[in-house]
Amino acid sequence: MKTTEIASFLSEFPMFSTLNESELARLSIQAEVLKRPKFNFIYHFDDPSDKLYILAKGVIKTGLHSDDGREIIKTVLHKGSMFGELGIVGEQKRAEFARAMNEDVVCIVINIKDLRQIMMQNMNLGFKILDKVGERLRKAEAKLEALIFKDARERIIDFIRNTAASRGRRVGFEMMFKHCLTQQDIANLTGTSRQTVTSVLNELRKENKIYFNRRSILIRDMEGLA
Repeated sequence: MKTTEIASFLSEFPMFSTLNESELARLSIQAEVLKRPKFNFIYHFDDPSDKLYILAKGVIKTGLHSDDGREIIKTVLHKGSMFGELGIVGEQKRAEFARAMNEDVVCIVINIKDLRQIMMQNMNLGFKILDKVGERLRKAEAKLEALIFKDARERIIDFIRNTAASRGRRVGFEMMFKHCLTQQDIANLTGTSRQTVTSVLNELRKENKIYFNRRSILIRDMEGLA
């Protein structure tokens, strides 16, 4: 990816809409392109938090492993998503891993020090980044509340509804979204077990609320999905 292509990609990213031509050119020159094959790590738990990543191609997941080796998925991110941003607000070492899913990924990598220098000159950029960090923390808090107050079925339904709302498309009166998740991935995202995910999905299909296969879920009625 050439510098001009990086500049074009960054210019379409809402967070960088406040940059002038000089700032955008400077950031594009400083940025690097990182490619990782499917299933490879972009960074590991406890790596230095000195870079910001923007996903230009592919799908990645962030998460961590429990003491007994179980994987806990925090987020699944698609093209145009920003991750690794906590280094901007003081994180010294990664509190999670980031890993490519079932296809190769391409990331634009920005050094935190370079970004902070531009933030000092462009306060609006700083505000936008803080909004992004705040959004991440709000989502994490909502997920924690769901784990405390909602049962497994409710959390799985929330996953279906939220994914459809953010990435789905209308098919007549129905809503469909494609995904690259296994049922174990969905379990890791929702704090449940693979067996529970299988059971809930089958129940919802029997109730004619959804139809699903390995790569997509079709919601018959968004309002009636409960």
